[in-house]
Amino acid sequence: MKPVALTCGDPAGIGPEIAVKAHDRLGGSLPFFWIGDPVHLPEGARTVEIADPAETAGAQRHGLPVLLHPFPEPAIPGQPDHRNAAAVVEIIARAVALATSGDAAAITTCPISKEVLIDGAGFAFPGHTEYLADLAGGAPVAMMLACPELRVVPATIHIALSEVPRALTPDTLEQVLRITHAALVRDFGLTRARIAVAGLNPHAGEGGKMGREDAEIIAPVLDRLRAEGMALRGPLPADTMFHSAARAGYDAAVAMYHDQALIPIKTIDFAGGVNVTLGLPFVRTSPDHGTAFDIAGKGRADPTSLIAALRMAADIASRRNSQSPPPE
Repeated sequence: MKPVALTCGDPAGIGPEIAVKAHDRLGGSLPFFWIGDPVHLPEGARTVEIADPAETAGAQRHGLPVLLHPFPEPAIPGQPDHRNAAAVVEIIARAVALATSGDAAAITTCPISKEVLIDGAGFAFPGHTEYLADLAGGAPVAMMLACPELRVVPATIHIALSEVPRALTPDTLEQVLRITHAALVRDFGLTRARIAVAGLNPHAGEGGKMGREDAEIIAPVLDRLRAEGMALRGPLPADTMFHSAARAGYDAAVAMYHDQALIPIKTIDFAGGVNVTLGLPFVRTSPDHGTAFDIAGKGRADPTSLIAALRMAADIASRRNSQSPPPE
C-alpha cells in the first residue's frame, strides 16, 4: 500500500510534535511521511529526508520520513507567524496532488489556524474542508467526526448559529444525507447504512410548538429518501440521540449544526476523534482538535487523535483500493 501524506499544519502549533510522537508510537506499522520544513520539528527528533513518497517504507525504520517543503521563517511554538501562511496552504495543495496522482494513498492534515491563513495568505475558505472541496473541483462534501463509539455529520458547518435555519434547506440536507450514506457504504464497508437524523429545534419541534423547520424541511426530505430505500430515522430530539443505547441503533448521526454534532463526540472521545471529509475523490482525515498554541513546544501534546486519523485514512484507502472499479 502507498503511504499516507501528512501535512505539517501550522508549524507554531502542536502539529510538528504530534507528527514525531505518532511516528514513534506507530513504530513503522503504518507508512506515512510528513510534508514540511524539518527545522520546525522538535529538537532531537529522528528524521529521514526523502525525495519521493516511494522511499517512505525504507526510511521510516530510521526516523520520520520528511518530504522537504521549505518555509520562509522559523517557527516559534505558540507564536504563529503570518509570513509562513502561504507555505502552509501550498503544502495542503501538494498533498492533494500526491494523493490524486496515486503517489500517496491518502492525506491526513495537521491543524491549521484559519485566522493566520486569512491574514497571511488571503485564505478564502472557512476551513480545511472547504479548501479541499475547491481543490477537488468543487466536489460536494460533508464533514464527519468519527470515533469507535460514534460517527456524526453536521448538515451545516462553520456558520453562526443564527444563520443555521436559513442555511438548512431541503437541498442542503438531502445532499449531506446522500454523501453520508454513500461514504458509509464505500468507505466504512456497511452494506445497509442506518442513519439517525436530529431535529433542529428542541424536541424536534414538539409538533410545531417549538419551530416548524423539523416538520416542513427535515421530515419531507427523510420521507423522500426512505422511499428510495435509505434506512433513516428522524427527525429525532437531539437530546436523546447520543446515549449508548440510542447509538446502538444507527451507524451515523446527521446533526443540523456544528455544536449539535461536535459536543457529543468530543464528550465521548475527546482525545481519539477523527475528522473525515466525505465526498472527495481522495481520502482525507485529520485529528479532531486545533493547533493548541497554548501548549505548543511544551512536550504535552497528545498524538492519540492523529494516530487514529492516520489509521482511518489507511483503512479507508485500503477499502477503496479493494473495491472493483465501476463498469465503463
